[in-house]
Amino acid sequence: MKLNKSIYNNLPIIVSYLYILLFVYAAVSKIIDFQNFQVQLGRSPLLGAFAGFISYTVISFELIIAILLSYSRTRNIGIHLAFILMVLFTLYIFIVLNYSTFIPCACGGVLESMSWKTHLWFNIIFVILAWVSLNVIYKHNRKINFRVLTIILSSSIFMFGLYLASDNIIYKRNNFVRRFPPFPTKRVDVKDLKFNSYYFAGKDDKNVYLGNHSAPALIVVLDTTLTVTNNYNIKITDTLFDFHNIQLRVSPPYFFLFDGTVPCVFRGNLNDSIALLQTTEIPGFTKAEVIDSSTLAIRTLSEKRENLLSTIDIHTGQVKKSAPNLLQKQIDGLFDTDGTLHYSSKQEKLVYLYYYRNEYTVTDYELNLLKRGNTIDTTSRAKIKMEYVESRKERKFSAPPFLVNRISAIHNNLLFVNSMLPGRYDEIKMWKNANVIDVYDILTKTYVMSFYIYKIDGDKIDDLIVTNSHLFVLIGSNLVSYKLSESLQSKYKN
Repeated sequence: MKLNKSIYNNLPIIVSYLYILLFVYAAVSKIIDFQNFQVQLGRSPLLGAFAGFISYTVISFELIIAILLSYSRTRNIGIHLAFILMVLFTLYIFIVLNYSTFIPCACGGVLESMSWKTHLWFNIIFVILAWVSLNVIYKHNRKINFRVLTIILSSSIFMFGLYLASDNIIYKRNNFVRRFPPFPTKRVDVKDLKFNSYYFAGKDDKNVYLGNHSAPALIVVLDTTLTVTNNYNIKITDTLFDFHNIQLRVSPPYFFLFDGTVPCVFRGNLNDSIALLQTTEIPGFTKAEVIDSSTLAIRTLSEKRENLLSTIDIHTGQVKKSAPNLLQKQIDGLFDTDGTLHYSSKQEKLVYLYYYRNEYTVTDYELNLLKRGNTIDTTSRAKIKMEYVESRKERKFSAPPFLVNRISAIHNNLLFVNSMLPGRYDEIKMWKNANVIDVYDILTKTYVMSFYIYKIDGDKIDDLIVTNSHLFVLIGSNLVSYKLSESLQSKYKN
């Protein structure tokens, strides 16, 4: 009985030593692998937005509390602070397990060798030990239990508030912190096409359609298993035009052929593969996307030699509408507004994504502005240097441009962007081996998630396209298919 009573009376000291061992071990583990600790915090669904501040704060608190617990004069304060910190840790794990959209990797230290549920029970045990120690110190005074309940309630409010604030920052006011949920895509198959001249010309619910720069009259059709299901050899009815760079677009059952340097458009039906001349009156353009069977959205040049978005009737060549204020000039209106043009047939929306800044523009199919959104990087102004070459009457880059958004694709409401810039807590070594794809919802102007697409033989992605269930990429001569996870597919909206 005396032994049991002695252990009971000395419980605060025993618990203090356990906490010292735990906090010192955890803090030292984080310090030794600090960069990885910050990276894992950056990917946390709860703490990602505050990873920089929290990474230093947690380590500092763990060491300070360990010191306070080491001395009898400050032990009571140390146990109070240890209880608060462990309650916060426990609530964090509880929220991640029950409310987070995904469960991140461990953050180092003891977490590294425990599952999240195991660590939750581990924390609960330490919370109980600290609570019992406080009761021993204050001889089961009712005030201490009221204080304990107050701490738990206040901590709960704080952690849920932190969760809501982090969600808002990450998805709507992102400070360049990426979220990599586990397995949003799964690599299914790779097909060697033998040539690196292929590009994506179109898609439907079951197939993707490939064009070929070296064989512009060829359409190759593959299903989601990368099995070639058909080949079309296009027959052009008029070959008198001097084409330089024929582009093929497939929007079943139609296909379209055009070259922005030649004022004509061909359209045909896949059933007979005959490309019929539609018009010879189309203005020159540098980008084009099919809106419907009779309309193209194009990027052309204004009288000031600045980029301009327009829609044209492919039968008459007449401009249906021009939108001179859509592309926002920062420097010269030409290079600084360069980007990619996409059309989402399911949303009936056009998206223009800038190459050199963190912005995209969303319009309806008549080029009426709906919204302007931002990618998560912080480059809001194009970093380019221009020079006018008098002898050639041309503007050219005088230094390599700072590329932000390289290749992109849209499906339904989701915009997939191959970003060129590492985020605040990205693993730099991954950038040597993989391409980063950021996903955005154009309807809500929010960031959704990120994932990696691994390079093949050191080659980057050359092109990508997305369907309801799959993502396809061209890397060199390889066509790679990825299955989209259910959690990613659930982000599509009708």
